[in-house]
Amino acid sequence: MFAGGLASADTKGSKPGMNTNKLANVAHRGASGHAPEHTIPSYKLGDEMKGDYIEIDLQMTKDGELIAMHDESVDRTTNGTGLVKDYTLEEIKQLDAGSWFNEKYPEKAKKSYEGLQVPTLEEVIQTFGKDARYYIETKSPEVYPGMEKELLRVLEKYKLTGVNERSSKVLIQSFSKESLLKMEDLNPNLPLVQLISYKEQATISDEELNELTEYAVGVGMSYTKIDEDYVQQVRNAGLHIHPYTVNEKEDMERLLDWGVTGMFTNYPDRLNEVLKKK
Repeated sequence: MFAGGLASADTKGSKPGMNTNKLANVAHRGASGHAPEHTIPSYKLGDEMKGDYIEIDLQMTKDGELIAMHDESVDRTTNGTGLVKDYTLEEIKQLDAGSWFNEKYPEKAKKSYEGLQVPTLEEVIQTFGKDARYYIETKSPEVYPGMEKELLRVLEKYKLTGVNERSSKVLIQSFSKESLLKMEDLNPNLPLVQLISYKEQATISDEELNELTEYAVGVGMSYTKIDEDYVQQVRNAGLHIHPYTVNEKEDMERLLDWGVTGMFTNYPDRLNEVLKKK
């Protein structure tokens, strides 16, 4: 269903790596330019539009269930208020995760989006199965003790952790280095991507790059903060670079010319059109 060979173990077997021959079209929160983010319809659209990965931001409920949601609070993308960590899964399931999209984007509204539920990580995997590829972010892991252990439990349950024919089905990303190192300790076969937040124009030192290569296969940051020199520095260090969130074709084309190895987009259909012309 999703393009193969994007993440793989390197030939030395020392740590996971990624295939450099395939550019990653990452459907950001699903095809979230077209449907309510982090819902099953959004993920399905991402698949139909040739996205290579189902991108899932994780939050954790009061009773320890991992759900797909970007924010720590439910306010923006549901009809509820308050923090995810104060809700049980049963309470989360009562919320409407789709109507907000219809109200915000009336030109894209669909009746079927009304009353959509927030999916759990398990429900997403059950829907798309082992043939799909998952790009999973541990969001605010400092708020959710045990998040990494629960994530690994779910991935192991669905046999998504092994390096199978040199190909891993899962990438784990986080702004938290500590969270990524916890994942590495729990299972060294999972490829890790370090997210970096820049307030100013992005710069990176050789020392920082050397440190990153110790545990990560790639990095991600806002595409608005980088330039061609930055991209080449990262590539020369042997790391992948997946900027976010790139929605306009001219930006996609420029980043590809600079040498990025993938990108996050709310419009995987647009990126696919750009890639076809390359």
